[in-house]
Amino acid sequence: MLRNETLRNIPLTPDLHDYLLTEGRMTPDPLLVELEERTRAAVPDQAHMVVAPEEGALLTFLVRLLGARRVVEVGTFTGSSSLCLARGLPPGGSLVTCDLSPEWTSLAHEFWARGGVGDRIELRLGPAAETLRALPAEPHLDLAFIDADKPGYITYWEELVPRMKPGALLLVDNTLFSGEVIEEFPGEKAAAIRAFNEHARKDDRVQLVMLPVADGLTMARRLPAGESPF
Repeated sequence: MLRNETLRNIPLTPDLHDYLLTEGRMTPDPLLVELEERTRAAVPDQAHMVVAPEEGALLTFLVRLLGARRVVEVGTFTGSSSLCLARGLPPGGSLVTCDLSPEWTSLAHEFWARGGVGDRIELRLGPAAETLRALPAEPHLDLAFIDADKPGYITYWEELVPRMKPGALLLVDNTLFSGEVIEEFPGEKAAAIRAFNEHARKDDRVQLVMLPVADGLTMARRLPAGESPF
């Protein structure tokens, strides 16, 4: 295994992060800034779940890059990632997003409407696994984003992969989990993420990369029949 002699990443200081956002055109617009501020005021102990600015910009970029028309999100929270995903959709595109909390998602509805994407987003409240199982079983999704309860990741993955079109993109958040995934005795959530990472790595239905974006982002491309994952 290649070790530190090949390490190219540098520590991301606050000043360097600001530079990254500015020069990479990823500085969040006033609507996303206000949504984060409102989230911090409403649920201060959960505000860390708002998508990072660079990750939100990447979500919009990837939806547009793929020309994705059918998108699913697992884990809505207050709607920042949904807003970013929906902004990338073409006319006629749609996003189904899953969550359990009517309280958190009430804030999402307000900001989707203000962002002009409310008509593109369908919120389905209830257990996400049930929502995913109710989707058409055949491959029809262009992009999916998982950012929800960590013990559920493997279940969500297994429901989504067969529903992804060949060449479609499946994104999974928090796959480095603040570095806890490599601890000898990780906490429950970190252990669930580590189990998911191993599960995804062994899945030969996808080509997969894990990137140090925000808290770790796994990107998996659904392979056409007969194409090798390596």
